[in-house]
Amino acid sequence: MMSTVSKFTYLAAACCIAVLGSTGAMAQAYPAKPIQLVIPFPPGGATDVIGRLLGKQLSDRLGQSVVIDNRPGAGTIVGASYVAKAAPDGYTLFISSGTTFTVNPAIHAKLPYDPVKSFEPIGLTGRTGLILLANRDVPVNNMKELVAAARATPGKYSYGSFGTGTTAHFAGEMLFHTTGIQMLHVPYKGSSPAMTDLIGGQIPFTVDTVAAAVPQVKAGKVKAIAVTTAKRSTLLPDVPTVAESGYPGMDADTWLAVVAPRGLPPEVKAKLEKALEQTMADPDTRSKLLANGFEPSFGTSAELASLITRELPKMRAVAQRANITAD
Repeated sequence: MMSTVSKFTYLAAACCIAVLGSTGAMAQAYPAKPIQLVIPFPPGGATDVIGRLLGKQLSDRLGQSVVIDNRPGAGTIVGASYVAKAAPDGYTLFISSGTTFTVNPAIHAKLPYDPVKSFEPIGLTGRTGLILLANRDVPVNNMKELVAAARATPGKYSYGSFGTGTTAHFAGEMLFHTTGIQMLHVPYKGSSPAMTDLIGGQIPFTVDTVAAAVPQVKAGKVKAIAVTTAKRSTLLPDVPTVAESGYPGMDADTWLAVVAPRGLPPEVKAKLEKALEQTMADPDTRSKLLANGFEPSFGTSAELASLITRELPKMRAVAQRANITAD
């Protein structure tokens, strides 16, 4: 007969095997219900359009519905805070830009989330360049002419962006620091009103996304001076970079990434990352993203984590130098 100790050991081992088997089955079964994809912007915007497109593709690959949940407000803070507090089970995902992870921490003394500790990186989906634009009647056609004009008439020129503390604002300050000139920043409540005033001549320059600039540049309504990225944009291949224009070191863009609450089970994270990578490799998806002014470029969870870590001190330095705050 089996001794009491042997019985106890046998039962304990059996229980462990059952628990491990159950855990493995749960991981393999993921996802067993619809997944919530939080977008921290209102419906209809660029991030919303891209998020819905990616959500549909992820749904097809994961075999479960991906439900879009728009939670706009406070420069993505409302949505980010909600996701940071959600259960780390893979059923709440978040798609947002560098605003959430590197810009907000640079301009807010306190946030209801930590850009690194609160989130589990899933992957980078791509990037959108930023561009310096000029009113077509301004006697400036390239970076050297701009620098010469700004130095000859200090205080004359200003530039607009789609808001204080936005990626466009940061790119503008980085641009003028690189070139050694100063321009007054005029914040707008969005890209559209800034573009309207640029076309109308109420402001001589703006920094905007390449996606917003393409139709206006191609229509001849505004002039493209230079893109702020290290490489030229595939959407405007004839427009030089700031570095090509004689001012090396400039590299600023905006990007979108998918994350989950920190603490995601490794098996679930791996499944999500693989599904996102397959989505970004799909030719039809890439074509649709490009049509929306977004340059698809998948980055692994490790690459996304590295990007955030690199950009955080960079953005904080820009904010301190240019005295950019959320107030």
